[in-house]
Amino acid sequence: MCSSFPRVVLFVLSAFWVFAELVLAKHAGITRHYKFDIKMQNVTRLCQIKSIVTVNGQFPGPRIVVREGDTMLVKVVNHVQNNITIHWHGIRQLRSGWADGPAYITQCPIQTGRSYVYNFTITGQRGTLFWHAHISWLRATLYGPIVILPKPHVPYPFRHPYKEVPIIFGEWWKADTETVINQAQQTGGAPNLSDAFTINGLPGPFYNCSAKDTFKLKVRPGKTYLLRLINAAMNDELFFSIANHTLTVVEADAVYVKAFKTTTILITPGQTINVLLNTRHHHPNATFLIAARPYATGPATFDNTTTAGILEYHSPPPSTPNTKTPKLPLLIPTLAAFNDTIIATNFNRKVRSLANTKFPAKVPKNVDRHFFFTVGLGISQCSQNQTCQGPNNTRVAAAINNVTFVQPNTALLQAHFFNQAKGVYTTDFPENPPVKFNYTGTPPSNIMVASGTKVVVLQFNTSVELVMQGTSIIGAESHPLHLHGFNFFVVGQGFGNYDPNKDPANFNLVDPAERNTVGVPSAGWVAIRFLADNPGVWFMHCHLEVHTSWGLKMAWVVMDGQRRNQKLLPPPSDLPKC
Repeated sequence: MCSSFPRVVLFVLSAFWVFAELVLAKHAGITRHYKFDIKMQNVTRLCQIKSIVTVNGQFPGPRIVVREGDTMLVKVVNHVQNNITIHWHGIRQLRSGWADGPAYITQCPIQTGRSYVYNFTITGQRGTLFWHAHISWLRATLYGPIVILPKPHVPYPFRHPYKEVPIIFGEWWKADTETVINQAQQTGGAPNLSDAFTINGLPGPFYNCSAKDTFKLKVRPGKTYLLRLINAAMNDELFFSIANHTLTVVEADAVYVKAFKTTTILITPGQTINVLLNTRHHHPNATFLIAARPYATGPATFDNTTTAGILEYHSPPPSTPNTKTPKLPLLIPTLAAFNDTIIATNFNRKVRSLANTKFPAKVPKNVDRHFFFTVGLGISQCSQNQTCQGPNNTRVAAAINNVTFVQPNTALLQAHFFNQAKGVYTTDFPENPPVKFNYTGTPPSNIMVASGTKVVVLQFNTSVELVMQGTSIIGAESHPLHLHGFNFFVVGQGFGNYDPNKDPANFNLVDPAERNTVGVPSAGWVAIRFLADNPGVWFMHCHLEVHTSWGLKMAWVVMDGQRRNQKLLPPPSDLPKC
């Protein structure tokens, strides 16, 4: 049941705080209004007409363009039968956790016929992020780019591009994705694979009946293009390349990085990467393949197909009316093998913060609390009256420190704010694995996981070091972990078991990558640090949707600080009810 806090008092408090915040925001940027109508729309892909859930009838959804310092008011109106929430992935949501979006974590979902206004300010961020649904598997079709421009008259720390182009990767199912995951949950096995990967919603020429559904990027020779890459795919990390072209990485997860050149990009679900494409003086009518395919390390079956688009150079007008420019063959890039961990690891290690005076890397040097989380798969017992595919009627489960997360019926943030945690969540999430074992070697004999709605409580301004250790239970694979409410610094990573006596000596505390999503290496570990300076309840989960569905998720509760500007604001008056 939702809170019984008097709504008139809540409304007065909300109105006061909104007014105060808007007065302050007025000096930082402008207020931008958007309306998201959630509706069904018929879309044709792979020669099939399918009715999908969309925003404003668009697939992918509308692009949001704002500036650093702007305040966003996005009214989401739900016209479909599904419950809906929208997450603004990578937006720090400073003191505005009510607008973060994960269902039953920061809000109850928007029910059919209802609406909710997401109200937040872009503070200290610029670059590429994205928005997506954050309930069940609805983000399969509900997603779109967020472009955060610098403040007026503030240049990029790299060459200003001739044109900017969002490129968002996704997946397409012929079946209804809600049916796909519901069937998997009933049987306890893996869900069916998607039928195609997509670039800006288009599968490309390598799929049956899809040649006409191909993304085309027309360019001019001798120009610089900024490609804003977003991986909105549900369950796959992706390698990305453009035939005969080198890309310059300049930003990751809306944070500028030390520029480096590469022919192959690795981008995990939840990550964004900005690259510069410098076009050459190619023969007119030259065409080059833009392609992406999965990077996968686990033993499970996965989709090894390739989505592709076309990079096409503009043809100048012929010198004489009767002159015809010959068409050249399509050039195809050499993509990395699906399990090429060396290329994947080398790419990630090249991503470093600028760490200069204008864009410092504020890595916590001193750590208040150390955490060690194991991340991986296991099994759990099927519920009564249910038959599952695993041995002894078990199902596949995923866990952090052997705890698979149980979704509550009341939003955690609401329970926290109104001091009503009893019966909703407990604060005993383990700081270390309950049982020590050879995490990347032979699995223990007992691979059953525990379950519960458990959180970690942090005092305001606590500096945190978290080591996430991948396990080989059922199979070793990479896990892209996303932390809401914060950016963090990737101070170390390696293969095998983390050694607390040796590995910290090699941590990078000078210019580590600052991100919101990081891949825990297959049969390896990653160490991150962040400062808990944002009060609220913040979700952390694997951005492979199948693993999130299996319970690979948890939450951090950050308490209020002492000062007024260190406290969570009251909930808005239109906060959805459970």
